[in-house]
Amino acid sequence: MKHKILFFIFFLILFYSSGQTPCSNGFAGEYPCNNYDLLSHIPVSTLANTSGNPEGSDIWGWTDPVTGKEYAIAAMTNSTAFVDITDPINPIFLGRLDSNAGNNYWRDVKIYDNYAFIVADNVGNHGMQVFDLTKLRDITTPVTLSSDVIYDNVTSCHNIVINEASAVAYLVGCNNFNGGPHFVDISDPLNPKSLGGYSLDGYTHDAQVITYNGPDIDYTGREILVGSNANKVVILDVTNKNTITKIAEFDYPQIGYTHQGWFTDDQRYFLLGDEEDELDFGINTRTLVFDFLDLDNPTQIDDYYGLSNAIDHNGYIKGTEFFMACYRAGMRVLDISNIGSDGNQLTEIGYFDSYPANNETAFNGAWSVFPYFTSGNIIINDIERGLFVVRKSGTLSSDEVLKNRFSISPNPTNNNAIIKATQNHQIKSVSIFNILGRKVFIKQNINDEKFVIPLEKSSKGLYIVKINGAISKKLILY
Repeated sequence: MKHKILFFIFFLILFYSSGQTPCSNGFAGEYPCNNYDLLSHIPVSTLANTSGNPEGSDIWGWTDPVTGKEYAIAAMTNSTAFVDITDPINPIFLGRLDSNAGNNYWRDVKIYDNYAFIVADNVGNHGMQVFDLTKLRDITTPVTLSSDVIYDNVTSCHNIVINEASAVAYLVGCNNFNGGPHFVDISDPLNPKSLGGYSLDGYTHDAQVITYNGPDIDYTGREILVGSNANKVVILDVTNKNTITKIAEFDYPQIGYTHQGWFTDDQRYFLLGDEEDELDFGINTRTLVFDFLDLDNPTQIDDYYGLSNAIDHNGYIKGTEFFMACYRAGMRVLDISNIGSDGNQLTEIGYFDSYPANNETAFNGAWSVFPYFTSGNIIINDIERGLFVVRKSGTLSSDEVLKNRFSISPNPTNNNAIIKATQNHQIKSVSIFNILGRKVFIKQNINDEKFVIPLEKSSKGLYIVKINGAISKKLILY
């Protein structure tokens, strides 16, 4: 019982639970920024277990179609963490799914039909973990989770790509098919089935797979895979898993390590990142731009160079913006609305730097970013510092701004906590309710910027503190 209590206390610590840290004069607290506010942060020590050398890795997100809640799914070296970020200023750590075999830097997760599919590289007989995300709805205290299914037709894989339109997962960099894509039917997530694989172009490090609806009408409706294969890019028609057709193969000047790329929303252009060109050639952060008007003959039309020589890693496009995890330079956001035109096709319009020490050429800092929540919340997984929730400056709703006017600390606490008002607001009244909804305390006519909550002698547990009759915050007493 003592172990469970300590587990509960430790993993409900909410770093920056006092509210968002706006980007002001180029900083959000200690973090360099431009046009993006820090909403909250949960460190590696909370997200990961203690096995090995815990660090952050990949990240993805899930929105519950029933409740509308948003969840960050943060891959770590030894586990996968699940965090409710519906209230982005007060995220809730729900638990973790430990590695199925060993620890290493590379753990990747993608989503299909309310299930998470997780692979890990160079960790032995890991397989693909399948986890039912709807279980997160019922979690009230942090738990250690278990896989619903382990797909064991692979041991370790570097990455996983899912085409939701076809319900097929593409496992890449695995121990079979020469490291090329391994096809898995996940239409029944709890009964994944192998559909074979493709080995003729060797190792695929990462890929994007789409059901094509772009400008090249020769391939309309076909399932197209664009693979980043370490020293080249391959374009494959993978519609028929028994007969894979190679459409094109190309490279580019100053290849270091062809790492990862993403289509624009109209499927006309493709942005590509090379993970080692900054190291090998001493250049600034480079993003290569390709025109895929004709899939059989892709052409490079531009190079974008960043302001530092930090290494680019994973990048994703949403509308006219490109969100790039750029290791020591953090998350960089590029406007791509001029792509395909003359002049500056990509322009940096914002950033949040989760590695404040410097922007040098090394493998620290932001590993990946997920920008697809409809709320505007953006999640970053940082190797050393863990999960960051950020949002474009000035986009919090009025309700969220209202909540941010007051903070409670320490929280959790084993003593009296203190409510503090910000920006010259006043605490007028405080009501406190226990987990059963019974009012256990009320104080009116406070009219001050600070108030001590007298709960020191109350029972341990979760309380709801209502401030000024309108703003509710959670308080944990242990």
